[in-house]
Amino acid sequence: MALIREGLLAADPFVDASALEAVPATGAVIVSLARWQADREALLARGTLVGVRLKSDQHPGVLAADLPRLAVIALEFPKFRDGRAYTYARLLRERYGYAGELRAVGDVLQEQLNYMRRCGFDSFDLASPDPERAWSAVVGDHTVFYQGTGAGPVRAWDLRHPAR
Repeated sequence: MALIREGLLAADPFVDASALEAVPATGAVIVSLARWQADREALLARGTLVGVRLKSDQHPGVLAADLPRLAVIALEFPKFRDGRAYTYARLLRERYGYAGELRAVGDVLQEQLNYMRRCGFDSFDLASPDPERAWSAVVGDHTVFYQGTGAGPVRAWDLRHPAR
């Protein structure tokens, strides 16, 4: 997998320890929700960046009070057909005001990148032989949108009716 951030291949400072028995002693980590809930204070005491990986059946509201402490939230797409992470991304950005990195992980497809970005994702763990090319192939596909988002571009309605 390759991490795309701001349209470019990026080095990932985090170790995804969400499925590991033990968290590495040093360095930035992404842990499971269960690990975060069990070891929150110990993880924070390490003095390194910490993130949480949420499965598609784990509502982000459980992290609401902890969001200022988290450097990244990785939302899992177990299958491309499972769209709950889109909703969770919007909730995190618009309802809970999360300003940290929001990462799409799992079954992340090139065709979905633009929609993920509109929902609030800003990094993507993409399985592609050329992830930068995959990003650039879709990022400009849509320039006008019907649905509004909290941080999205102007909607088609607003362009057609600027005085309203």
